[in-house]
Parts: sequence; structure tokens; C-alpha cells
Amino acid sequence: MKPPELRSKWREVYRAAAPDIGPDLLRRGIAYRLQERGQGSLTSSANREIDRLIKQLAKGDGMLNSAPSSLKAGTRLVRTWRGKMHQVLVLDDGFEFDGRRFGSLSQIASEITGAHWSGPRFFGLLANARKSEAPK
Repeated sequence: MKPPELRSKWREVYRAAAPDIGPDLLRRGIAYRLQERGQGSLTSSANREIDRLIKQLAKGDGMLNSAPSSLKAGTRLVRTWRGKMHQVLVLDDGFEFDGRRFGSLSQIASEITGAHWSGPRFFGLLANARKSEAPK
């Protein structure tokens, strides 16, 4: 489609005037809206999570909380590693371990083990991890 046709299609699908953007973005926006109509839009919880991450980025923290969305603030994660028990407190904007704040569980897992680990896997939050670490 030519740009005037894209702008017309935009008005049709969004019921508003097309923004002053190039044809590529107009195509993408139209495709998104049509896909949204056919398959549904994001859930309200997904929109809230996006808004939370945008605010965190806007604060200039430099790192995003990678906590799985099912973890609620106040949850305590416990893992025994080499005979020592380690506890992590889930916060609204990250994690607390050993009196320090971290942006991800992977950072904490690396701190504990001295090697790179997937934090969710290390703390048993992934179903496949539990199966693979089970005694054989």
C-alpha cells in the first residue's frame, strides 16, 4: 500500500487520524491492531508488568527486576548449597540477599556458587530444573 492508503487504513482500524510516522511503522501498527482483534490483546496483568518495568527504567536504575511475575513481594526463597542454607527475600523491585539488594536471582546464584547459574533454576522455580536435579 502507498502512504495515503496506509493512512486511510489506519483511520479505519484505529478510528483516529494516523500519526505522523513512516509507512513501515504504519504497516506495523495496522498489523498489530488486526492481530489484536483476531487473537486478543495483552492481559491486564501483562500491561501492569510492562508499566512497572517502564517506570523502573525511567528511574534510571540501570537494571530490571527479573523476578518471575508469580513471585510476590515478601516471599522468601530458601536453598541449601554445600551444606549452608541461603535465604532470599523477594522485594517489589528486586531481591535481598545477605543484607544487599540484587536485581536478579541469577546475580544471587552466582554470588553463592561462584559460577554462572540461572537464578530461577538454582532456586527451583522452573519445573524442568526440579526434574533434572532430582536424585537418580
